[in-house]
Amino acid sequence: MLRIKEVLKEKGKTIQLLSDEVGITYANMNNIVNEKSTPSLPTLQKIAEALQVPIVELFEPQVMPDSNVIMCPKCGTRLEIKEKE
Repeated sequence: MLRIKEVLKEKGKTIQLLSDEVGITYANMNNIVNEKSTPSLPTLQKIAEALQVPIVELFEPQVMPDSNVIMCPKCGTRLEIKEKE
């Protein structure tokens, strides 16, 4: 899952402005922001650059399947969750 919509709000940018900065149509960017289509890696990199964030910040934190490890989307740090003893 991508966090582009949330980062757009945090940065105070519109879909139109982002699409202009990235160089794709408003319709394509709207589909990406609303997760109706998946951007290519080069497009995702351009989006991150336009929003001035590391690319990892565009992703939701993920819990590894069958694991007690989560990854921070901002810095990539992996955190282990330990059960209470």
